[in-house]
Amino acid sequence: MPAPTTPAASRESGVRTSRHLALPSSTAGSSSLRRDILVQLRREGPSSPEHLASTLHASRTGVLQQLRALESAGFVDRRTVRHGVGRPRHLYDVTPSAQVAFPSNYDALAAGLIAAIDAVGGDELLGEVFDIRRQLLADQVRSRLAERLPLDAPLEARVRELAVIQDEQGYLSNATVDADGAIRLHECNCAIFGIASQSSVPCDAELDLFRDVLGADVVRETHIASGDRSCTYRIVEAGQSQAGR
Repeated sequence: MPAPTTPAASRESGVRTSRHLALPSSTAGSSSLRRDILVQLRREGPSSPEHLASTLHASRTGVLQQLRALESAGFVDRRTVRHGVGRPRHLYDVTPSAQVAFPSNYDALAAGLIAAIDAVGGDELLGEVFDIRRQLLADQVRSRLAERLPLDAPLEARVRELAVIQDEQGYLSNATVDADGAIRLHECNCAIFGIASQSSVPCDAELDLFRDVLGADVVRETHIASGDRSCTYRIVEAGQSQAGR
């Protein structure tokens, strides 16, 4: 990894905040400078390349290069400011799109909301909330399946498309078919683990969601929230399921 152009101490305040930013892939050195630039712009507002270079103890050429990359990605924009005689100044600032690059705390927010709902109405209200959420998700999944698959698509095709949808949501999902025809949906990551570890309601709602959108018998065989390595669902045509947890 290329050595930074400045001592670590001189950029410590920026590094601590920025190391968690999600930026387009690049070399390690340029990625670090991009993060620091975004943090600096977020902290101080519109800045010139010269000011950024001075504050971050980086070269003006290097800062300009990263600003152009960030502008191309839609994370910063540029405006021209004229002040008297001479060449106009270019000021850069973060755009609303840059918010996705900054740290978020959605897990804590979700966990707090779940705790608040539980405190107000207990499991009954919590169940109602997740049931409504399940219905909304079911509509979205059905729409996706209708777009991608024919109406008479076999169960295996529907499960495989559902696996793609879940994978896009961060569940690291895939579908397999056993020799006996049993279909399994595997989720190697729990994208809502912080919530699922506090209450069984979210996982029960997910199970109902799968049954609903597939119109099949779905049995959960393994469960991350229960200590297993993955969540595995055995899926067969309606009326053929076996007991599971």
